[in-house]
Amino acid sequence: MTTNEALKLGIDSADMICLMYLQDLTDEEMMHRPAPGANHVKWQVGHLIASENMMIDGILPNSMPTLPVGFADMYSKQTAGLDDPKEFHTKEELLKVYREQRAATLAALAKLSPEQFDKPTSIDYAPTVGSMFSLQGAHWMMHSGQWAITRRQLGRPPLM
Repeated sequence: MTTNEALKLGIDSADMICLMYLQDLTDEEMMHRPAPGANHVKWQVGHLIASENMMIDGILPNSMPTLPVGFADMYSKQTAGLDDPKEFHTKEELLKVYREQRAATLAALAKLSPEQFDKPTSIDYAPTVGSMFSLQGAHWMMHSGQWAITRRQLGRPPLM
């Protein structure tokens, strides 16, 4: 297995789990906060999409499609406390942007040579290009732990 294939496997595994958690949630349910001060699923998904765009484009400039106008600002720390669904994209819109961004991430990953994975970045939490790609799956998985709680609070059974 190549480095590209191993990193893609990690991203794809996280993708499968996260999309399973989201598949049957409604737009209204995605606004549920699992605890006071916790972020709702809709904000988290937007944050993850904007973060992926920023992280991958930061290490491989011009490799990611442009986000819709205002998208990153809509899912910033300043908007995390908002509870008005009109302030956020619909689930359908979020997943469309997600698919575009993820396709670009995987296309960029596929083009990397083995030597490029060790290239340093200027980011403390992902010091190499390889670690930045690894983070794409890990970041989604970290947030999906909260989605599991949200799902249970909404009466959904465990998925696995």
